[in-house]
Amino acid sequence: MTEQNASDENRKIINRFLMTLTKEQPQMYYATTSEIARSIHRMIKEHTNRLSVEEQALVRRMTTEEIEGLLGFHAKKNNVE
Repeated sequence: MTEQNASDENRKIINRFLMTLTKEQPQMYYATTSEIARSIHRMIKEHTNRLSVEEQALVRRMTTEEIEGLLGFHAKKNNVE
């Protein structure tokens, strides 16, 4: 898998967790990016076994800072910031 493909897949995984997070905790809409990243990181660690083997490999060493960066990229891409 190329680095670009891995980044795209990471973004998709993060977006799935973000959708789940905001559905379960609507107040997170008002949280800071770092708070959201920490929550998603925690969710990934708790639910890794629900991911495919390929997805598990992608997120296994993902840091909160990397998630925050992907969330920031998502916001800029969608003109949220």
